[in-house]
Amino acid sequence: MKKIIAFVSLAVCLSGCSLDVNTDPNYPTNVSSSLVLPAAENEIAVVVGDGMYNYAGFFAQYYDQMPEANQYNIISQYSFTEQSQLIDRSYRTLYAGALEDLDVVLKDVNANAADKFAATVLRAYCFQLLVDNMDKAPYTEALQGSANSMPKWDDGQKIYEGVLTEMQAAQDKLGTATVSNSDLLLNKETAQWVGFANALRLRMYLRFIDAGVDVSGYTAKVKTLLSGPLFKGDVKFDVYADQANKRNPWYAANIINLNATNHVGSYPIVTYLMATNDPRIAYNFVKATKTNTYAGELPGSKVALSAKKNADYSFLNYYPTKPVYFFTQSELQFLLAEAYLRFNNDDASAKAAYEAGIDADFAARNISSPSVMYGAGGAVAWSTAADNTAKLKLIYMQKWVALCYMDHMEAWSEIRRTGVPKLSSQTADAIYANAIVYTPGELISPMRNDLGTMVKRMYFPLSARQLNTNTPPAVPASTNVWWDKK
Repeated sequence: MKKIIAFVSLAVCLSGCSLDVNTDPNYPTNVSSSLVLPAAENEIAVVVGDGMYNYAGFFAQYYDQMPEANQYNIISQYSFTEQSQLIDRSYRTLYAGALEDLDVVLKDVNANAADKFAATVLRAYCFQLLVDNMDKAPYTEALQGSANSMPKWDDGQKIYEGVLTEMQAAQDKLGTATVSNSDLLLNKETAQWVGFANALRLRMYLRFIDAGVDVSGYTAKVKTLLSGPLFKGDVKFDVYADQANKRNPWYAANIINLNATNHVGSYPIVTYLMATNDPRIAYNFVKATKTNTYAGELPGSKVALSAKKNADYSFLNYYPTKPVYFFTQSELQFLLAEAYLRFNNDDASAKAAYEAGIDADFAARNISSPSVMYGAGGAVAWSTAADNTAKLKLIYMQKWVALCYMDHMEAWSEIRRTGVPKLSSQTADAIYANAIVYTPGELISPMRNDLGTMVKRMYFPLSARQLNTNTPPAVPASTNVWWDKK
């Protein structure tokens, strides 16, 4: 093992910072696996709560680079390359951190079946993230250390199939075992771990179906999952405090480490929240100081609209103690609503799950009266949709809203899977010239877009290319991952 205990201490002290775990040769290696699970949870939280969270939020068009700052210009303008190393730290943290720690639990002969099941679920989650970002990743030959320092990269579909098999095998061994390891994610509740595993299955099954892979088989699996069991509440890493080295990782990276703000609300999400009179806008954003109204920046417009200043746009609200969400109850309910509607033709259950998804998101943000959105006269009431196609769009749009400031990686993935929000037929220049041509909530190709299209994947890590000759040739960021058929 290259490291273990660094992130154990990090989790215990509730840190939100990220470390390069390969730089210190003095980490101890004789640590009980009972202490390793929270370390892995923390490492994953750093990835989904900062590294991937940040760039995925740009791709989901939740925010853009504020005009008087420069930290994320290449993300905003889609001008990043493999050399930009946007995913490198997340890649290292997952492999040399979380996955290696989880491997310790899985190989511990003294760990019980429930502890190994929890580790297997988190392992599946890690590999899902890697596939959703890059399509391929080291899997069958990964984590072998010096025995195989250049593992092959497996296809994403094979990895999805592999981790699903792993989770089922681990669950089959559960029996009456209960989680005994320290657990900062689901508080040692074995039933919650089973529910989390089923939610991951549901998420992945829908991607198989939409990719056209064994549609009848995976549809049957989805229908089975509709009866649960599924997790209650949110799957969240909720350990942060507004103290040095204990803050939310994205807050720590942007507000503490950079000592500056770089994000302003993006035009698509701000206009949609305003058009639907959604009170969640105040949770996400503050009003622009120049106009005292909510105002979003057109994606990638910083260079072309050089006269614009920070005061023209809505800043983001930053939360130092905000949990990192691995899977929200809101997303789960929207997935269920989709499944009820698509596969069971059960309108009543779909409607109930759809409204429960909005309820859950309001509750997570501590906002009251969610029925203002879907009740009589509500802008996104189920009754506003005339047919199943329109109802699915309602589900997908509200999922996009609910994942904003909660789980940006999943927001980007679900946009790619569903095609919602759709890409506007209008250019950013045309929208700037005449806003009436734009439909609020549609994605907008950045005004400066060096990729020429929307981002569909991340490049392979430069560090992997430099160290592993089996790293595949670079693939453009405009190329779909295996399950993205939109």
